[in-house]
Amino acid sequence: MDYATLLSTIQAYAENDFPDTPGSGGLTSTEQIDTFIKQAEKRIYNSVELPNFRKNQVGNFTASNRFLTVPTDWLATYEISVVDADGKYNFLSNRETNFLRESFPDPTVEGLPQYYAIFDDTTLVVGPVPDASYVTEMHYFYQPESIVTASTTWLGDNFDQVLLYGALLEAATFMQSPEDVIVVYKGRYDEAFGALKILGEGKNRSDNYRNTPIQIPVG
Repeated sequence: MDYATLLSTIQAYAENDFPDTPGSGGLTSTEQIDTFIKQAEKRIYNSVELPNFRKNQVGNFTASNRFLTVPTDWLATYEISVVDADGKYNFLSNRETNFLRESFPDPTVEGLPQYYAIFDDTTLVVGPVPDASYVTEMHYFYQPESIVTASTTWLGDNFDQVLLYGALLEAATFMQSPEDVIVVYKGRYDEAFGALKILGEGKNRSDNYRNTPIQIPVG
């Protein structure tokens, strides 16, 4: 389901074109529905882990600089590794900044980084301070571009039902719909989201070689 289809489907299901009225906060019909869609996307992206919401980026540590700038779309880190002089990947352990300050109090004592901590929303700090320029590889979580601006997304192509009912829940809340309508939307959303979660945190993390597939008795 692409953006245009999603927008018209929301209008049809809600039986509302969401016109620009005093109660719309000055938003146009499209802007109102775009808000419902974006809120639904955020709810989904923050509630399930999928390979499609992961990125990998190669960067560099600079000698004598303990800070590393994260990608602009970074939200959380899965893992960080440093490639040493022998080409070996060394994975850094996540710690708090006070741990790094206590463990490596002298910034002039440098070495191969072993730990990292979140310094602020754009920067990580490592310890010990790098003694040379190292290649670093970060595997991290990000929120994909919204279907509102991208027109098509992985979620819209593969799990449009969870996106549709997530947006309809937001629309129903906005319209102050009857409780029975919200219950129906919530039930359909939960059903679709459950299937998405099974894919992202079940099927994508197992295989039949190491895990016995579910079998349903017959006869």
